[in-house]
Order: sequence, then structure tokens, then C-alpha cells
Amino acid sequence: MTLYRPTHFRVDDESALLAFIEAHGFGTLVSAGARGLDVSHIPFVPERGADGRIRLLAHVARANAQWEALAGATHVVAIFEGPHAYVSPTWYSEHPSVPTWNYAVVHAHGRVRLMDEAGLRALLERLSRIYEEGRPNAWRLSDQPGEYVAKMLRAIVGFELEVERLEGKFKLSQNRPAEIPRVIAALEAEGQSELAGLMRLHTPKPKSNITP
Repeated sequence: MTLYRPTHFRVDDESALLAFIEAHGFGTLVSAGARGLDVSHIPFVPERGADGRIRLLAHVARANAQWEALAGATHVVAIFEGPHAYVSPTWYSEHPSVPTWNYAVVHAHGRVRLMDEAGLRALLERLSRIYEEGRPNAWRLSDQPGEYVAKMLRAIVGFELEVERLEGKFKLSQNRPAEIPRVIAALEAEGQSELAGLMRLHTPKPKSNITP
């Protein structure tokens, strides 16, 4: 399984892709096995281990049969999607032109290892810290009744996806550099400031006319 990535839109910087996953941690888990494809939509916690490898930590409901197929899956990929929006050809200065869509995605391919209870508990504590941080009366796992937590842990299964390959595709009008300022302005006028900001970060640098 590979992602179509023309040169203009390809991103291979591992640190940039990891930062993207951290910012857009709610992903789509797809696994392929003997019974076909399984798909779940879940939050992930990315981390880089002491060995330099990237791992994605997550959990699914025990009632979700996908967890039983993960360890023996022939292929596992987690898909992370960032800001995206329609781009109208009316925004361009050059015509004729066609409509398109700007977006950013990262695919993380790898193998899965199931967690023990201690690992699952640690994951839930991390998830709550990430998403409760800054909230008044923040929810904490440690504040919950022990019997309730034990019951909750039995109802879910944690796993770790060890990433073997990252693929990034940021389709942000890089193939039409002269139009980028106009597209950014139009997106901001429509309230798509996050996508406009991402376009600024990935605007191709002008080619130098100076030859050595």
C-alpha cells in the first residue's frame, strides 16, 4: 500500500511528519488480514523512543474485533489528516484552470504490539493529560474510583504501532507557485486560516538565477 505523492507535494522530513501527527492525533487505523480490511477512528499518542524509532500508542474497544486481527495483520497503516479545503479556479490569475482541493495527510505504516494493563493505564493517563490540559476541573484517571477504572480497563485494548515507514503528502498549490498568495488570501477570507498558514510554511523557495 503506497500513497500517490507527486514530487511537488511530497514531504519526507520525519521530524515534520511527527510534528504533524502530534498536532492532528485523531487518526484512522486500517489493518488488512485474512478476513479483509478493518477500520477504526481513534486518537493516537506519538512518541520517539530512545532507539530513535517512532511509535504510535492507541486503544480500541474490546468489543471491536479489529484488535484481535492487529497482531497478525499483513498490513497496518494509521492515517492522519490535517486542514483541507476546496480551491476555486476563480482565485487564479491564469486561465483556463480547474477546481482542486488542498490538503495535508500523513500515512504511518508499521507493525502492532498489544499492551499489557500497565501500558494501557499509562496511555490513558497520557491521553487525559494531553486533552484535559488547561481545562478547569480537569479529568484525571487517578481521581476516578478504583473499581470503575478496573472495569474500564477490561473494556478496552491498548496497542503500540511501531512505525516502519512514514509518507507525507502536503498538496498546497506548490505546483502553481505564482498563484499561492491569491489562494492564501482567498482561504483566509473564507475562514480557512490553518490551511493558509500551512501553505505559507510550504511555499516553494524561488529558484536562484545565480550560477556558480
